[in-house]
Amino acid sequence: MRTILLLTVSNIFMTVAWYGHLKYRSEALWKVIMVSWGIDFFEYCFQVPANRFGSYQFTAAQLKTIQEIITLSVFPIFSVLYLGDKFKWNYGVGFAFIVVAAFFIFHKW
Repeated sequence: MRTILLLTVSNIFMTVAWYGHLKYRSEALWKVIMVSWGIDFFEYCFQVPANRFGSYQFTAAQLKTIQEIITLSVFPIFSVLYLGDKFKWNYGVGFAFIVVAAFFIFHKW
């Protein structure tokens, strides 16, 4: 649970760093890069421990899958609430297919 919580916090920072600047398109690119790097520092402060702690319980492929599913949970909320995007049905279907892919990664065969 600690790994998932840390990855979730990390992902929130990552999403803001990667996509938050899209609301500020008139700002100089070098400025938004610097701000994004600053935000990414905090992402790594959560992401590195999450993967370190998680590596005792999960494989690297499982950790990456967890991170991607968290991304697909955080990003739609961010894009709708912060960026004002519309969430379309085909986005949901695509995200659902990725969650199905996680089943195959975590299932004991």
